[in-house]
Amino acid sequence: MKRPITPRGYDALRKELQTLKAMRPELAKAIEIARGHGDLSENADYDAAKEKSGMVEAKIRDLENKLSMAEIIDPRSIKDLSRVVFGVTVRVEDLDSAEEKTLTIVGADESDADRGLISLESPLGKALIGKSVGDVASIRLPAGVREYEILEITIQYDD
Repeated sequence: MKRPITPRGYDALRKELQTLKAMRPELAKAIEIARGHGDLSENADYDAAKEKSGMVEAKIRDLENKLSMAEIIDPRSIKDLSRVVFGVTVRVEDLDSAEEKTLTIVGADESDADRGLISLESPLGKALIGKSVGDVASIRLPAGVREYEILEITIQYDD
């Protein structure tokens, strides 16, 4: 199943993958140096180098999988801003606190709540999808129901 991602999110994953792949020679060298320190059964340097290499390889496989499943959707191609869809930026008001927030609906692999990037798979993302300006999105949370009124739908995307 394809997973939506913005071009910016795809590029960030690709850069991270390149960085990790570039670490391979350095990790292999660290393993060789540690191997030269003698008995492998009691060699903490060797164990640490192998563990770090294993974690990097696992992250590389994870990123390669994410990139292969990615469906790049450019928010700039969205013409209809009458409803909340993947890639749009939404200004909402929390109806309990009257606090306004600006949120951009992105893929799960690029979400960052601190920067206002929320996953379309998150409870809030799911509640907002398909809504229009003036609609209220309700989210059931452990602390109770939160309601957000949609004030504005825009495209805010810069490279």
